[in-house]
Amino acid sequence: MKRIGKLSKRRAQRAGQPPGYLSYSDEKTKEEVKISYIDYDKDNYTEKEIEDIEESFKFKETDTTTWINIEGLSDIDIITKLSSEYNIHPLVQEDIFHAHQRPKVEEHENFLYIVAKMLKYNEAEEEIESEQISLVLGDGFVITFQEKPGDVFDPIRQRLKNEKGKIRNMKADYLAYALIDVLVDNYFIILEKISDRIEDIEEELVKNPSEDTLHSLYDLKNEMIFLRKSVWPLREVVNRLEKDDNEFMGQTVKLYLRDVYDHTIQVIETVETLRDMLGSMLDIYLSSISNKMNEVMKVLTIIATIFIPLTFIAGIYGMNFEYMPELTVRNGYFIILIVMLIIGLYMIYFFKKKKWL
Repeated sequence: MKRIGKLSKRRAQRAGQPPGYLSYSDEKTKEEVKISYIDYDKDNYTEKEIEDIEESFKFKETDTTTWINIEGLSDIDIITKLSSEYNIHPLVQEDIFHAHQRPKVEEHENFLYIVAKMLKYNEAEEEIESEQISLVLGDGFVITFQEKPGDVFDPIRQRLKNEKGKIRNMKADYLAYALIDVLVDNYFIILEKISDRIEDIEEELVKNPSEDTLHSLYDLKNEMIFLRKSVWPLREVVNRLEKDDNEFMGQTVKLYLRDVYDHTIQVIETVETLRDMLGSMLDIYLSSISNKMNEVMKVLTIIATIFIPLTFIAGIYGMNFEYMPELTVRNGYFIILIVMLIIGLYMIYFFKKKKWL
């Protein structure tokens, strides 16, 4: 619910603004913008963190592949300079800044624009954190825009640096595929963390379900809904990249995208399975609470049933009529107590024999 509120607030702030209006209003991510680039081919590799975005423009006319990464969206000038150099459409710039886009792919005259969600698992808060990744793929370059510093792309950087695999021999489309592939693979890590939490809650359900267990179940259900909304559209994105004819994705890379599509389907199926499990666990919780209440009511009912005949006897001898014969018996009080005790013990024996206790 908290995410929905933030999303509504962001959209309300944009109401009435003209198309292509650029602003970034997320106070939490107004940090210093970090710019880095990696330029490479089969034989050469250059990696550098820079302060002036124009320093990366020198690779535009070369035959190498360039990956420009922007971490942080608070500096509009950097994005507009980069967009001007690479002819990025104003509406695409707007989508980059307004980081609540549904995962999608758009084909433009000189580039492909891809939106995806990068998910991280916050161990301390036990929740999924989402960040929009905007990827611009053109002839010989890939530009990625992140909302804040930190990402899951370090394995790609290491492969580029250490010449592992075929990435250094391939073009920009393969780099774009590799980045999307890492995002999807990271979803499996998120799902593994959630599966561990579900196992812990299952153990609680069996041993001692409490109100905290119910809250944990609802939190997990919300996380799974959020994860589903992030993954489902990505399937369409990968499917379009694989099947659509465009000049930016080569046929060789489309074969690899088919593998990413399969992984996306696996993630979706796992998400649906976990959602079903959580629904079943919620039913188990409600059944457990109901059974607990039934056990309590059962014990109280048995106690009340045992005391019914005892109360009846006590009620008779509490009337104190003058001619009640037992009132004159010397040991009548003790006899009645013993009779009541025998009746009580017999009823307990009877209930145990019937396995009601």
